[in-house]
Amino acid sequence: MNRGISRQERGVPYGSLGVYLLLSYIVTVLSLLVISFLLYKLKVSEKVVSGGIIITYIASTFLAGFLAGKKMKMKRYLWGLGMGLAYYVIFIVLSLFINRGDMELSRTILTTMVLCMGGGMLGGMLS
Repeated sequence: MNRGISRQERGVPYGSLGVYLLLSYIVTVLSLLVISFLLYKLKVSEKVVSGGIIITYIASTFLAGFLAGKKMKMKRYLWGLGMGLAYYVIFIVLSLFINRGDMELSRTILTTMVLCMGGGMLGGMLS
């Protein structure tokens, strides 16, 4: 039925992109559960926990960017970058809500933004 209509004319599949973000957050929750279990059972160091969290950010946004790039087929790195940014914005909004707005701007927040956007963009590029 859509013969002759290009992907751009059909619009952006926001539903699919939302599902990809949801999947990336599911990966995040599962990864953080594994990290917390390791912390509880093995009493791993703070460096190991920090490394695990960084890997979680990158892997989760990579997944969202990869899936978005596969879906969109054009400008995949930008779609991946956008997915990483969307992940980060949702992360910050949830953090502000949980902390009741009491959050200071620090180097960690900016580093997290770069990790999320970079992971998403890499996923889009490799899709």
